[in-house]
Amino acid sequence: MNEIGKKIREIRKKRGLSQEELAESAKVNLRTIQRIENNESEPRGRTLNLICEVLAINAEELLDYGKEPDKGYLTIFHLTVLTFLAIPVGNLIIPLIMWMNKKDKIVGLKKAGANLLNYQIIWSILAFTSISAFAFLKIMHYGHYPILLYLFIALYALNVILPVVFAIKTSKGKTQNLYPNIIKLIK
Repeated sequence: MNEIGKKIREIRKKRGLSQEELAESAKVNLRTIQRIENNESEPRGRTLNLICEVLAINAEELLDYGKEPDKGYLTIFHLTVLTFLAIPVGNLIIPLIMWMNKKDKIVGLKKAGANLLNYQIIWSILAFTSISAFAFLKIMHYGHYPILLYLFIALYALNVILPVVFAIKTSKGKTQNLYPNIIKLIK
């Protein structure tokens, strides 16, 4: 309970809102906001959703009951993408297994994992399509399309470089969405 009131107060102040402004925007009684921030009560249901909506956050961000911060696990999680170098679709299978096992136990993993897996799915589709199209066109003698091969090589290099860079950022404490989020297949 202590953490929720404290987090709401911190986020409210970062947004530059007073308690009165938060109460008015969320259509909640001012005294309710004061009680929550003073840890006299805990927001539930509709009240929690209204406050989160005004503060532009997810209720999950406030309700990290039993979750532990583990930068080491998050760092390794990003590096597991590199298993695609040895195992076909390892960039999907290994992170998915790690994500499913610990997403409710480690702070930030649920969001970071969904972000990473969405990117890896799109990357896998693009990489497979580019190399398959190149091979098909080469076999059928429809001309030489080196751009498709270069695209595949660029995608391959990108999927080696990004996980290493993001693992370094994660080890330094940045756990937000790092991968570009083109399409959200996993939430």
